[in-house]
Amino acid sequence: MSSLRAACLLFTFLVCTMIGIPWQASALKFNLRRRKTFPHRYHKFLCKLFGIRVTAIGQPVEGQGVLIVANHTSYFDILVFSSVAQVSFVARADVINWPLFGTLAKLQETVFVERARRSQTGEARDQIRDRLLAGDTLVLFPEGTSDDGNCVLPFKSALMGAVEAKIGTDEKGTERHVPVQPVSISYVGLHGLPMGRENRPLFAWYGDMELVPHLWEALKAGPLDVVVEFHPPMTVDTAGGRKALAVAAETVVRHGQMRALAGLTGRQPVSPPAPSEEEEHEFAEAAA
Repeated sequence: MSSLRAACLLFTFLVCTMIGIPWQASALKFNLRRRKTFPHRYHKFLCKLFGIRVTAIGQPVEGQGVLIVANHTSYFDILVFSSVAQVSFVARADVINWPLFGTLAKLQETVFVERARRSQTGEARDQIRDRLLAGDTLVLFPEGTSDDGNCVLPFKSALMGAVEAKIGTDEKGTERHVPVQPVSISYVGLHGLPMGRENRPLFAWYGDMELVPHLWEALKAGPLDVVVEFHPPMTVDTAGGRKALAVAAETVVRHGQMRALAGLTGRQPVSPPAPSEEEEHEFAEAAA
């Protein structure tokens, strides 16, 4: 039954995607508003189709360009982020050549980066900066690769140089920089039950795993629960520089993932009730 379910899901995905590709392509060609809204609706549909239940905590920055920096676990990250906000992504240059997925990435106005060539890092940084100044929301995975879903790898700061761009001044005349919003994504449940470390590789795609066989097994595995937490934004000037910003964002994202995997996200610490006068008297006597 799991194979039949996966086959039905895959067939539905392909049919809907083939219909959506020319629709989105026409939106890009004529610069229509739906070029931003359609990918959002499309990925919300895919999350429902694949049984990905997303719990979003916090609010994404809206109304201005923002760079979202997040940990990267799976290709499902794309669906999840796009389902909760109107975003584009920063991806490796080789993704553009992937069958079908490269086309989908281009249609979502992805910024493709040649990370292996230092000479092109500046060009990519400038392209990211221009998109941010134009008001786009870009998702960058500063780890530079995907992880196993149980930890967060060190954030690389090279492409975060775009956030040093100035976007104006505040009412006091102080220069403002592009905001950076750390976001943690955590795969926490399978079939409505807590997902243990041993099951997370069913969805975490990393190392030398092959894409198609892994996707097939993930579809067979069944519904999953994902927690996305939007943390307070920060800027390069408040953090004390680009590298300091990368370290601060990494720390926030790591703690967010740890809370989610432990099932603590969204829970507020409960303060013990204040002692009554009688209890205070007993404590005083005991202390004496």
